[in-house]
Amino acid sequence: MVPIPKIIVSAEQTNTRLDIFLSEELKMTRSQAHKLIENDLVLVNDKLPKKAGDRVKTDDEIFVKEPVVSAFDVDKQKKKENLKFKIDVIVETDDYVVINKPAGLLVHPTEANEPHTLTAWLKEKYPEIINVGDSKDRPGIVHRLDKEASGLLVVAKTQKMFKHLKKQFQAREMEKEYLVLVYGQVEADHDVIDFEIDRGKDGRMVSRPKTDRLKLRNVSKFQPGKEAISEFWIENKLARFTLLRVRIHTGRTHQIRVHMLAYNHPVVGDEIYYNKNLFKKGDKHLMRLFLHSTKLCFVDLKKEKQCFEAKLPDELKKYLDILN
Repeated sequence: MVPIPKIIVSAEQTNTRLDIFLSEELKMTRSQAHKLIENDLVLVNDKLPKKAGDRVKTDDEIFVKEPVVSAFDVDKQKKKENLKFKIDVIVETDDYVVINKPAGLLVHPTEANEPHTLTAWLKEKYPEIINVGDSKDRPGIVHRLDKEASGLLVVAKTQKMFKHLKKQFQAREMEKEYLVLVYGQVEADHDVIDFEIDRGKDGRMVSRPKTDRLKLRNVSKFQPGKEAISEFWIENKLARFTLLRVRIHTGRTHQIRVHMLAYNHPVVGDEIYYNKNLFKKGDKHLMRLFLHSTKLCFVDLKKEKQCFEAKLPDELKKYLDILN
């Protein structure tokens, strides 16, 4: 293996796609070049390119960080990266697989086309699911968890199971419960939050308590959006925090996080939906959401109810120990 030196873009090569430029310079296929780029092995002027389709310019300096041997080696590198996340398989059948997703792992790639996702792991471990579902980017995926959340997910392995699970989600027949640590002492032992949720102008989801729409003074306070219902019970009260068991009856984006912020008890570890006044100088930074999908129930193709549970991961247990 011979390290690839820095390559200078000539005037004749200006405006060429980066993946095409690399394939021509390194005598490899465009697919191999694309894999080098998506694995962050290529620098353009000492910076990572945004995508394989970026256009090179005259005098750009292109550097390949790793020795290049073949696409097979790039795939091995990608698989190695995916393995840094410990994904526990709770149960596996011919129709579905239930997994315990670790915090920090995206369920599926965004527009940035991240290579290290749960779907990448699924395609590698269960290649038969590639054509299952509504999108090849989300094979078998019928519901999601936020990147910095952890816990139970069910993934369909057949199209029949995918449609069966999707129907249950749409009919709100799935049971999904989470353990969530929030700021402040929640007063009600049990409550239902039914604030509507919408996407704000800045791209974040927004919600606020309902108002009486019949009163003229409330016109400016209307919060349009889709119906969203979260129900909670108190598990434990701590000095400045409350551990909740939350059941969601709808599946809106960031639902628990947005609802708890609107309820004035934001989720610990949330760097998007938060109240900076609640974080004290001596508080330990969690580095993830204290949001864990702990229970999941659905009906299988034999019309039998299946329920699964996942305990809090060690880092969340240790965080609670610090607060106690």
